[in-house]
Amino acid sequence: MAIRTKQGFSTIAIHAGQEPEPLTGAVSFPIFATSTYVQEELGKPRLGYEYSRVTNPTRDRLEQSLAALEGGIASRTFASGMAAINAICTLLVKGDHVVCTHNVYGGVPRLFNQVLTNYGLEFTYVDTSDVRAVEKAIRRNTKIVYVETPTNPLMTVSDLVALAALSHRRKGIELVVDNTFMSPYFQQPIKFGADMVVHSTTKFLNGHSDGIGGVVVCTRPDQAERLGFIQKAAGAILSPFEAWLILRGVRTLAVRMEQHDKNGRAVAEFLHQHRRVKAVYYPGLPSHPQYELAARQMSGFGSMITIETGSLAKAKRLLEHVRVCSMGESLGGVETLISHPATMTHAALGPKGRKAAGITDGMVRLSVGIENVEDIVADLEQALV
Repeated sequence: MAIRTKQGFSTIAIHAGQEPEPLTGAVSFPIFATSTYVQEELGKPRLGYEYSRVTNPTRDRLEQSLAALEGGIASRTFASGMAAINAICTLLVKGDHVVCTHNVYGGVPRLFNQVLTNYGLEFTYVDTSDVRAVEKAIRRNTKIVYVETPTNPLMTVSDLVALAALSHRRKGIELVVDNTFMSPYFQQPIKFGADMVVHSTTKFLNGHSDGIGGVVVCTRPDQAERLGFIQKAAGAILSPFEAWLILRGVRTLAVRMEQHDKNGRAVAEFLHQHRRVKAVYYPGLPSHPQYELAARQMSGFGSMITIETGSLAKAKRLLEHVRVCSMGESLGGVETLISHPATMTHAALGPKGRKAAGITDGMVRLSVGIENVEDIVADLEQALV
């Protein structure tokens, strides 16, 4: 019988970095809740472990797992998704320039504009689904093209192959992709030429709304080495307990994402046909302007949906009348979460910033969970009054 040399996604998710603990054989790799390690010989820490800000066995296993899932050579985890993005930006120096998706998650321009510009970094925001717009925005000092695809909350899809080719035409520019919405189950940007992939592990990778974290997946040893140094020097590392929570979540990622996708498609179709919904932003609908592109570079469409209700009052009424759906920030948990981008995730942009990004007061974003889809639909039906 032929031996399979390439394992499937679910097998990798369950086994890569998740091998039994060697001392006891524990199937679930344990939480190494320690800050330091005994050194029996000066200058030679046992197995390389000396202090948990630098290395921790549980975190090491998670980083192996996430690198394997995204097809990278290594990954480095951080205390949150924003800490991971900030770590990437510490690879830059004063005067460097970043081209960024213009309707990206609101915390990103907050970090870029209100913190990192103080250190001499420069940022330009464009519609990265328009490759020509990205090309026009690139300068001689551009070092990163930062892309979120699909975007939060407008679900705009960018062509990763085209953006990778554009970025790599000139030496020194790296394509960084936020893959949080799709997870590596539905999209693997490195296969399309991305240099680094970032996630808020808080979301689908964890999947249970009970832990916060972030990861950067690397394609080159120098990236991993530098980000490992940043972990040590800046200290925004992931705790062993949070690492264990994500390791647990990753084991069920494939089955969860399948159900998220199935439910997401059904809810999107229901909302698309509802008389009180003005517009539905979901790449799995044939009416989506990048539907064909999404179908090419994603193996599923996921469960993130944004709708236009028409006004703040109508959005408020929907948000306050749901019962199965839970109103709250974040996404990617097993439960359906519903939120208001203008006053929650993108409040920091201000009215002008939201208008420029295309975010209205009537928009509502859903992270469709894995409940019985009939119950989700019924809940939205009774709330859309």
